[in-house]
Amino acid sequence: MDFEDFIISVEPQYQGFARSVNDYMLHNGCALKMATAKNGYVISYQYKAMKRVVMNFIFRKKKLVVRVYGDHIGEYPEFLEAMPDGMRLSIQAAPSCKRFDTPPKCNSKCGGYVFNLGNTQYQKCRYSCFMFIVNDESIPFITAHIEKELAARAATA
Repeated sequence: MDFEDFIISVEPQYQGFARSVNDYMLHNGCALKMATAKNGYVISYQYKAMKRVVMNFIFRKKKLVVRVYGDHIGEYPEFLEAMPDGMRLSIQAAPSCKRFDTPPKCNSKCGGYVFNLGNTQYQKCRYSCFMFIVNDESIPFITAHIEKELAARAATA
């Protein structure tokens, strides 16, 4: 299994985006890990200096989805306000992190994110908070989110 196997499964109009993200991640200190799941490939990029995953490509209902692990979201909060309504609604609809209320019921690696969006504070699950369907509107914001998160990690590594 290699990256090209994954690319073939991506909708043709989004293959260029997937390739550019792959190139960016590999050239900025990330290791590529590939696996298969019931819905298709899971492509992960782990920042080598911290050994934590920065983002995944996954499939949901045959659509390409990007999950960004926004561990440093508190360092670029204004970014959330600039996102399109659909992406902000996706964040708001994500489940709250159980770790804040009932720690034994949550994945021990989660920890969740605490951040403000508008005038509301959220405590969201790290695994579902920043999951976005790839489309023409979301691509520039997904790209910027990845760049901001990777820069924040590099600054603290």
